[in-house]
Amino acid sequence: MTTWVAVLGACVACFALKLAGYLAPDAWLERPRVVRIAGLVTVALLAALVAVQTVATGRQLQLDARVPALGVAALLLWRRAPFVVVVAAAALTAAVLRALT
Repeated sequence: MTTWVAVLGACVACFALKLAGYLAPDAWLERPRVVRIAGLVTVALLAALVAVQTVATGRQLQLDARVPALGVAALLLWRRAPFVVVVAAAALTAAVLRALT
């Protein structure tokens, strides 16, 4: 029963947060500081997601072929390579490293 209470509580909290976003006055959302922070939060959350998905397996840190593949992808993105090339090169890097070990 407590699991369902937690799930329903999380649903209510998410709905309330979404509703608060819609009800916020436009003047608050157009402030330069709010716009800048919103952009930085998005980048930080994406970076955290990439880091967790790259070096974590369950509750353990695992440094395997994903780390060098992420490095290759970062290098190619920095050099402004097309996204398809970035994904293919990262996948190829991970596959080669896994085949070698």
